[in-house]
Amino acid sequence: MSQKEVLTRSQVPVEFTWDTASIFADDTSWEQSFKSAEDTLETAASFKGKLTESPKSLLKALEYRNHVIQLVEHLYTYAHLKSDVDTTNALYLGFQSRARSLYGKLASELSYYDTELLEADEDLVRSYLHQDALKIYSHEFEILFKRRAHILSDKEENILAMASEVLGASGQIFSILNNADLKLPQIKGEDGTQVQLSQGRYGLFLESKQRDVRKEAFKAMYATYGAFKNTFAATLSTNIKAHNFNSKVRHFNSAREAALFGNHIPESVYDALVNAIQEGLPLLHKYVALRKKVLKLDDLRMYDLYVPMVEDVEMKFTYDEAKEVILKALSVLGEDYVSHLKEAFENRWIDVLENTGKRSGAYSSGSYNTNPFILLNWQDNLDNVYTLAHELGHSIHSYYTRKNQPFIYGDYSIFVAEVASTTNENLLTAYLLKTYKDPKIQATIINHYLDGVKGTVYRQTQFAEFEHFIHQADSDGIALTSDALSEKYDAINKAYYGPEMTYDEEIASEWARIPHFYYNYYVYQYATGFSAASALAYKILNEGEAAVTNYLKFLKAGSSVTPIDALKIAGVDMSSNQATLDALKLFKQRLDEFENLIK
Repeated sequence: MSQKEVLTRSQVPVEFTWDTASIFADDTSWEQSFKSAEDTLETAASFKGKLTESPKSLLKALEYRNHVIQLVEHLYTYAHLKSDVDTTNALYLGFQSRARSLYGKLASELSYYDTELLEADEDLVRSYLHQDALKIYSHEFEILFKRRAHILSDKEENILAMASEVLGASGQIFSILNNADLKLPQIKGEDGTQVQLSQGRYGLFLESKQRDVRKEAFKAMYATYGAFKNTFAATLSTNIKAHNFNSKVRHFNSAREAALFGNHIPESVYDALVNAIQEGLPLLHKYVALRKKVLKLDDLRMYDLYVPMVEDVEMKFTYDEAKEVILKALSVLGEDYVSHLKEAFENRWIDVLENTGKRSGAYSSGSYNTNPFILLNWQDNLDNVYTLAHELGHSIHSYYTRKNQPFIYGDYSIFVAEVASTTNENLLTAYLLKTYKDPKIQATIINHYLDGVKGTVYRQTQFAEFEHFIHQADSDGIALTSDALSEKYDAINKAYYGPEMTYDEEIASEWARIPHFYYNYYVYQYATGFSAASALAYKILNEGEAAVTNYLKFLKAGSSVTPIDALKIAGVDMSSNQATLDALKLFKQRLDEFENLIK
């Protein structure tokens, strides 16, 4: 791939693309399935008023629900995968929009289920669950009964379901603006020629040894976002209003309570994380001071936070080399785990290369009846090796869950979503430190680990603080203008990175380019997930087969138990913040090791 040009989609070799034909053979098949799903959905009302007539009628209704949801998920997966690799393609944008609308119709047509089940005699429903065919639903119904106070009337649920597409539109608008319509400029590259700035390349430019390149990329990126700051403020503000609206109509005290309730997480877990990180901010300040000293800079800027601190060591990995490293690093998880990694590589679960119009970043996606697909924007560096290991953690977690749980429990809570991915990262770090004995290379690997803690534990908790503030501010009637958002973001950013940092005014508008602020209290789980993963990796590496067995049981549990209980299966108790405190202790240890190595 040319270093100066981004490929078009048609230029990407097939072996580096994901196999969407495993979902639908072609667009015609998708259209036929869409029509079939619409027809199937027409019979949803036939179960109304009959859900609890008998155990047989309840089972039939639940099986119908499961079937039609899987049909729509299948359609949406194909549509969004096709659209994400070329967000300028109007056909697949249309597919995605239609699938999303069908989701809204699905929610509307099935909205009476919860209401009707909760209006029925609870003892009667519980008696049905003793029937062999219905026993599997016991955990689902326990959760439903706990939600009783937040389920509305049939009519109200139907209205909310019909409004779901509108209430979620701000996130879609942000995505299109951010990935398709926002035009980033060219900047002067390391060789002095003009190079196209892109979402995928921005991180590479911030790692450049030439400070002028880092600075120009930073300035160009935020000048572009600054030109649309009022639009981004409007989309974010609307999104926050939708979260607060939904929480109020469902009788929650706040959007945070509503978001955490859905995953059975006490709000105290969120507060404990923030408190632990606040106590640990001096360690981040020490990291900033050390980075400033090592880079020999009179003033450290935010665009200096990503350049490697170790000179004359550039760890380059092709995609094929990265695959081999990951197979070796994760071999501690056993032959079965490794066999599924090979399946991911060989069966085109992964869309590898960046191309024009492709969604930025990386993710793992899919539905119950598809492969767990991975989107990458590959660059030949160590960070992308970690990204691949991370996303494979998600996908293998999904694979184990779907193969070992029925559809109703075939997914897992977002609270544990980042655990498997970050466990892989920790195991990769341990493997690299064991494999490479050169002090400079070890320092490079520890540098990457330190940056990982900075970016995952500290930065995501920083985001969590900002996210909680903007939800509270909107609830209190404070207008979330671009100036108000920037002022608060700037204050939090300065508290995190401390007095050794020199702050450019552009960083105050970083909130405008963070897609996770549209996810409704998601980001804090990166930090809690990293903390749990740190503990699990330690167990796997030090306790061997017994720890691996328990870890795989956790990966297979899905949502058949609560997320806190799922992690207890693996041997970690996240009801306290001890795992976070332990992760910060390891951060301190690695910080000291790094300082000694560079001396």
